[in-house]
Amino acid sequence: MAVTQIIKKEKLQEIDKALKYYAIISIVNNLELSERELQLLAFVAVKKHISYKEYKLEFCAEYKSSLPTVHNMISKLSRMGVLVRDNKKVKINSKILLNFSEDLTLNISLNG
Repeated sequence: MAVTQIIKKEKLQEIDKALKYYAIISIVNNLELSERELQLLAFVAVKKHISYKEYKLEFCAEYKSSLPTVHNMISKLSRMGVLVRDNKKVKINSKILLNFSEDLTLNISLNG
């Protein structure tokens, strides 16, 4: 017997939707991403990439981080395949990139 559960959040910003989405992806796939790594993924998803220094500095200012920390997270997430290099830009892997400006409905099926 399948169980259906509906959770509806109203008027979330793009960054909030992206953060919740990547947190769920991390949990379901046992990625064990830290809160800061999830914040970086959400930020990159909304900005479309993290290649420009001003984007990295904006992330650092907004999330009280440092450039070396951002570079370390980019390296780790790239090794995991979550971030990819596309035309010299570091982006979210297209397999897990959504348009967070639209409404988002997730359907998770866990089979035993």
